[in-house]
Order: sequence, then structure tokens, then C-alpha cells
Amino acid sequence: MALNRLSILDKGLFDNYLGLKSHRLAAYSFANIYIWKKLFDIRWAVIEGSLCIFFQDKIGAFLYLSPLARENNPQALFSAFDILGKLNKNPGLAHIENAEEEDLRFYRSLGFEAALKSYDYVCSRSDIMALQGNKFKSKRASYNYFAKNFEFIYQPILPPDLKGCLSLYLLWARQRRSSNPDAIYQGMLKDSGIALKEALNNYPRLGFRGSLVKIKGRIKAFTLGFELNPDTFCLLYETTDLAVKGLAQFIFSRFASELKEYRHINIMDDSGLANLKRVKLSYHPRYLVGAYTVRKHG
Repeated sequence: MALNRLSILDKGLFDNYLGLKSHRLAAYSFANIYIWKKLFDIRWAVIEGSLCIFFQDKIGAFLYLSPLARENNPQALFSAFDILGKLNKNPGLAHIENAEEEDLRFYRSLGFEAALKSYDYVCSRSDIMALQGNKFKSKRASYNYFAKNFEFIYQPILPPDLKGCLSLYLLWARQRRSSNPDAIYQGMLKDSGIALKEALNNYPRLGFRGSLVKIKGRIKAFTLGFELNPDTFCLLYETTDLAVKGLAQFIFSRFASELKEYRHINIMDDSGLANLKRVKLSYHPRYLVGAYTVRKHG
């Protein structure tokens, strides 16, 4: 079967298939698929009525999401794994990267095995907006410090700002690298920067929404994301100049106050990093959503 190379023109088709079920994992969005196209060869095919999305790099190929359809289809699953078997020199590399918990019984009934890969952290929008109570005391203090001690402009991200947002990310990445020499972490920063550039280059067409903070005319923070479902907004990037105290807490809370149509904010996973996990937990998420890796048994 011929696989189609991913194009921005596929957004409508993908959105239709993604909309057949409600999803809570941030991975289940066209925007969060498309931005990785410079790091992976992304292909797709509709197999037995299911949209199957294949990612491939120098290591191997895998399904980025479960096959997308109104109902799970065993034949579509087996056909997709047959394709992965042909794409991978090592059959053990064939897997689904972001299976949802509600589908695990289906996979296990067919002889597949599933393992927890990560969690998405989902916060109450009203909690982040208000920062009330003792559990948010330090966040509230940081927010107030920034608001009282800096003259700033808070505004939506506009087309002329996109280049400045990328420049800020590069500054932030240098700040992070200087305090964490771990090679894996530094590689993740580089990959995230490549994905961000793709996001910014296609900002309107991918349906992103975001805001930024300028101090003395320079962008010092930005945040952007997308609607994941009618109840949840997904925060894909939040980047600040780490030298500006309280700015991270300020822009997160201020942006949350604008997302009035949503109850929850998905702040993504922690990439397996202990420090990032602590930061996400410090916002007291209401619940976690598991992402699972699914492979053929044995």
C-alpha cells in the first residue's frame, strides 16, 4: 500500500478522523502531529476505514497514534503492523506510541501488550487563573512580584512577533543548557526548537492561539497552544526569559484567564524529566491522562 506524505492540506481530513472520538491526550491533534515533520518522515493511509499515521526516522518506524476511526478495527490494526514490519529492519521496533487507556482492553484482547509511557498533566483553568489558596501561595507571590515590578505589554501573538518568539526560545534554550549538561536533555531542547519553528511558520493555518509579554519593546515571554477538545485547551509551548522573576507564573495565569470557553488546560507530559515533572505537579493538576506504548506480544 502506498503511503501519503503529510501535507498542511491534510488538516481537514485529519481533523475529521480525530473528531470521530473525544481525545484527552495532547498528541491527538493535527497541530501536534504536523510540527514534527522536520524530525520524522510522516506518512499516512486510510486502512479499512481507519486513518493510520506513520512516523519514521533513522531508528525505525511506528504508529504515532492509535488508528483513528469511530470503532476500533482489528483488521486495520493488523494491516498497519504489517506495514511497520516492512518499514523496520527490526520487527521489535514496530509499536504504537500514544495509545489511550480506554483502548487497552481492545489491544490486549488481540494479543498485544501495553506499557505506560507517560502522563499528560491536566489542570483546572480556574485554578491557574485565580491562583487562590495556600497551595498556590508561591505562584501567586511570583505573579504579584512581576506585575508590581515591571513595566510590560501583554498582547496576542501577531505575525510580526513570530521571529521574536523563536529568538526568545533560543535564548531560553541556552539558559537551560548552561544548567543541565545532560546530552539527552540538550538533544530534546534542539528537537523542540525545530518543532517550534515549524509551528511558528504555520501559526495561523494550524489554528494556534497565543500571547506574549514585551518589556522595553522586546519579547520576554510567549505561550501558545490549541484546542484539544471543546472542554480542554492544550498548552504546547510556554517560554520565558529565566532572568525575569515571576514572568512564567504571570503569563500562564494571565493566558488562562482568557481561555474562558475551556474548563481544563492540558500542560503536556514531562518528557521523563524529574525537574519538569516537579514544575507541572506544582500547578496541582486535577488529573493525569496516561499515554501507552503498544506492541505485539513477544
